[in-house]
Amino acid sequence: MAVVELTKDNFEQVVTGNATVVVDYWAPWCGPCRGFAPVFERVSEKHPDVVFAKVNTDDEQEIAGHFQIRSIPTLMVFRDSIIVFSQPGAMPEGAFEQVVAKAKGLDMDEVRRKMAESEASDKA
Repeated sequence: MAVVELTKDNFEQVVTGNATVVVDYWAPWCGPCRGFAPVFERVSEKHPDVVFAKVNTDDEQEIAGHFQIRSIPTLMVFRDSIIVFSQPGAMPEGAFEQVVAKAKGLDMDEVRRKMAESEASDKA
């Protein structure tokens, strides 16, 4: 699957409509972003069951602000519309591959249970 460009018009639909979405927050002027782009593309080709998407933070400042993107590139992985990974900085291909594999392998019932426990303890 080709890499999808996310905008404020399609962001929610893409994230909520797919089980696993990997988002690269980037900007055209960012050297590390341009250097990471071929790695992002190669890994996307190995995982046709995952949506790989990019947010141009210059064009989509509202999205970048909502997710408090402070440095680019930043990678974010959504599983069932839940952020399960978020980290600034370009990654070597092997490490990125591991992040995608781990995200796909998560037991989302367990993730939701832990989130509920954490929320309950925060309120106590």
